[in-house]
Amino acid sequence: MIDSHCHLDACEPPDGELVDRARDAGVTRIATVGTDGASIERALGAAHAHEEVVAIVGRHPHETAGFDAAALEEIERAAADPRARAIGETGLDYYRDYAPRQDQRRAFEAQLELAGRLGLPVAIHTRAAEEDTFAILREHAAQLPAVIMHCFSAPARIAECIERGYQCSFAGNVTYPKATDLQDAARDLPAELLLVETDSPYLSPQPVRGKPNEPANVSHTARFVAALRESSYEELERTVEANAARVFRW
Repeated sequence: MIDSHCHLDACEPPDGELVDRARDAGVTRIATVGTDGASIERALGAAHAHEEVVAIVGRHPHETAGFDAAALEEIERAAADPRARAIGETGLDYYRDYAPRQDQRRAFEAQLELAGRLGLPVAIHTRAAEEDTFAILREHAAQLPAVIMHCFSAPARIAECIERGYQCSFAGNVTYPKATDLQDAARDLPAELLLVETDSPYLSPQPVRGKPNEPANVSHTARFVAALRESSYEELERTVEANAARVFRW
């Protein structure tokens, strides 16, 4: 199984321990995310230290206050590393509003344009900002090799995601009993657009809810999604691995 999005540097155990436990749980690949300058360095460090790990590099919307050319150059330098396989997570977060919205939008558009120039996929964060997020994607994402809707949480937009071929990556919250709209989306999504993730240390799936999340737990989410889709775990595993290999180029 693949964990298409996590934050190893925010997890409590050392990276090596997390990777070992994930391997023991059958997780063969992990994409860890750098969200600002320091965590980008840590994500690339983890990717170089562990064969199973690749990096996603960018500025999280929370980290975009004062975003400027120097910040974009920092991301571009990181993206040149062969262990970096995507830009992100970038997008909009109007729920927390930790950065001015105009700065979030400027950083989002700049990172989409950078990804287009570099031919890299983009991992998207959106929270309480779907209208603006999807409008910007319609304008700037047409030429990208892949758009990954990280921690997919916009079931009302599932038809647009399918129409535009966006990958939808489901995290542990799809397993929560009240998440029926997300479950419907995970059930109905075409197989070629499906990914799963942990977003660890956040959003632990229901069997370990209340505990810190980690990449090994992606199997809980995958088993739940497989049951929703009336598929075997092995069939879902093959699907997710093929999709991730296409998106992240491994």
